[in-house]
Formats: sequence, C-alpha cells, structure tokens
Amino acid sequence: MPEKTEEKIIKYLRAKGQVSGKELFDHFEISDRAIRKQLKKLFEKELIYKVGRPPKVFYSIKESNKEEESKAIIEKGNEEIINEKFLIITPSGEEKEGIEGFKYWCKKFNLPVEKTAKEYIQTLKKYDLYKKDRLIDGLAKFKSTFEQVYLDQVYYIDFYSIERFGKTKLGQFLLYAKQSQNKAYIKNLITYIKPQIEHAIKKFKIDGIGFVPPTVKREIQIMKELEKAIKPNHRLISITKIKTTITVPQKTLSKLNDRIENAKNTFVVNENGTFKNILLVDDAVGSGATLNEIAKKIRARKICKGKIIGLAIVGSFKGFDVISEV
Repeated sequence: MPEKTEEKIIKYLRAKGQVSGKELFDHFEISDRAIRKQLKKLFEKELIYKVGRPPKVFYSIKESNKEEESKAIIEKGNEEIINEKFLIITPSGEEKEGIEGFKYWCKKFNLPVEKTAKEYIQTLKKYDLYKKDRLIDGLAKFKSTFEQVYLDQVYYIDFYSIERFGKTKLGQFLLYAKQSQNKAYIKNLITYIKPQIEHAIKKFKIDGIGFVPPTVKREIQIMKELEKAIKPNHRLISITKIKTTITVPQKTLSKLNDRIENAKNTFVVNENGTFKNILLVDDAVGSGATLNEIAKKIRARKICKGKIIGLAIVGSFKGFDVISEV
C-alpha cells in the first residue's frame, strides 16, 4: 500500500526538525493548497505545531505522552473551569489554553495532572473570594499603603498572578500583548476586557474616563487602543505624561516614595470640564502610586463632583508589590 502524503510529511518533519511550508512544497512537489490541506489534517490530529508568523512560519512534530494524558481524568466541572481560566505562553512563544496548556504546564514541572487540577481549582476559589460583582476590591490595600487615598474605590479586573501557578490568564494576556506588539493579540485582549470596563462604567454611573498614559515607549500602546475602543460612547479626561530629559518608567522604581514622586512630577491633568463620577483606567497596578496621584490632581482641579474610581486590568495580590514585567 502506497504511503499517504501526511505520513510522508510526518517522516520528513521527524528527520528535519523544523520545516517551512515552502520547503514542504518544494520537497513534495505538490500544490501549495494540497500542502496546506495536509497540514490542517495534522493540526486537527494534534500531531504537529507551528511557530512564527507569516511569512516565516515553521512546522514541527508535536511530542506528547499520549499514554500519560489518556490516563489523566479531570472532573468535568474542573475541566470547564480550566478551559476558561488557564493560559500559558511557552518559551518558544506558543499559546496553549485550557486543558492542553494545563497538561503542558504539569508535564513541564513533572506534576500529576489530576491532583494538580484539583489544587488549581482550590487556589482559584481562594482568590475568587476577593471578587464581588465581577471585580476585585483593592481599596483596603491602598489604605494600608498610602497615608491618604484620593480614590473613593479601587478595583482590578483580575490579579496579575496567583500563588504557585503564576500569572493568571489575563496577566499572561496583558504581558504578551504588550511585549509582542502583535496587533491581533492586542485586539483580542481589548475584546476580552472591554465588557468589564463597560460594566464598571454602568455600575458606578461614570460620565468621565481617564486612561493613564504609558510610561514605556512602544509602537502600539494598549491604553491608546483601549481608549479608541471606549471613546465613541464616553467623555474622556485629558491626562498627559510629561516628557523629561531621561525617562524613568514607574516599573523601574522599587521604593514607594520614588514611585509617588515620579507620578507627582510626570503626570498632568489638563482638564477643565466637570464630571459627576470619574473612572481612571490603568493597565497594571503595582504600588498604586500613579492612580492615587492622578486622583489627587483631579481633586485639586475640582473637576469631579462625585466619586473617583480606579480600575486596573490587573493588580498585584501581595501587598501591591511592584509589577515590573509589564
């Protein structure tokens, strides 16, 4: 019986390691469409994976311990939660979500899948206790950090990371959207968090929104893209990040007083309008100095008649430790 094309491709990939689509096309001398069809089949069977972005995409054999994975039985309810909550980006830049990503993570650390899945669910439940009406209340942390808090409320959409299991799905999402500068990934992030921001706007009867300007120069800025997505339906508050001779990003400062000084002297609220309730949106809250200092400047300008609410995409759990990665 003649060998099937997909079997030939598997053999070739095993022999060569990483192979481009063009190399497969040249080697097998079949149409580009036929090669893509075969690759699609192999993807569906989870026999191969790809790395890179067009036009530089390479294919490799997906090595996995099928016997071990088949023995691992995760309870249906837990499986649904893991599929919703778990995301990992591999060192080679491959995104693995849900059960696939969780099994990969367990294998990487030589952990039993079933037992670890139960422990992961228990850990999530612990952190979910801090959530109320889809948001995490961070005001108590601010009050324990600053002598005076100028925000009426502070919330996170999620924690940046959790004990043992590391960055949350949203933490991973935010970090790699910013670092990769991948437009599609950034768009997906905004689609993911926009409903939560709209929920906060409605919940707190917000009529003015301020987006904290970025301190690190990037071609695509998450906050600017988020501002575009929210702007059509809401009034924006003008907040400016002052350019200094030497730019010192907040994330490079480990001491709280340095962060407060940085925020105090490099952010300006240049707004003359008046608002009833204001929402300040930041991407990642570490110390919280930026949000608090901007709220202080809003108070000084007397442009808010009601409440100032702070909302971070992600926040640190342990005492608002500095988030330096993002």
